[in-house]
Amino acid sequence: MALFMCQNDPGSCEEWSPTAGGNRALLHPAAGLQPMAAPELDAEDGEFDEEVLRLGAVNGVALVPWPTADYFAARREWADRTGDGTRQILGQLGGRPAWLQYDETPTCAGCAESMALVAQLEEGPCASTAMNFGSGKAFAFACGPCDRAVFLWQC
Repeated sequence: MALFMCQNDPGSCEEWSPTAGGNRALLHPAAGLQPMAAPELDAEDGEFDEEVLRLGAVNGVALVPWPTADYFAARREWADRTGDGTRQILGQLGGRPAWLQYDETPTCAGCAESMALVAQLEEGPCASTAMNFGSGKAFAFACGPCDRAVFLWQC
């Protein structure tokens, strides 16, 4: 899935809406795709090479499985256990959306069924790389059988 969001003139593109045209979610075939290898630690200092982790305005992240199903509780548990702030958490893959307002689970335009959550995204810890969701959260949904996806956010 590739996600796109208009930031040309924030607020005027209606990028919070899954249907207004200010954002887009595209599904791509998974066949042949492979995850990127994690960067290796520098042999001299045991740290990651900052130039490898920071590619322009992109940062590398790690996927950490967590046993708690409730998103807000899982964020708090992870932050408490690691000593890092919850802003270090960039979201979740799958599961149930943790809505900030009301449930906006989209209905597929192809089959009229509720779409499944693919990812929930947080803005991130650093202003230079943060996504702009109006201090909110974004949600990517897909309907596999119909090959359709949508992207929206709430604040």
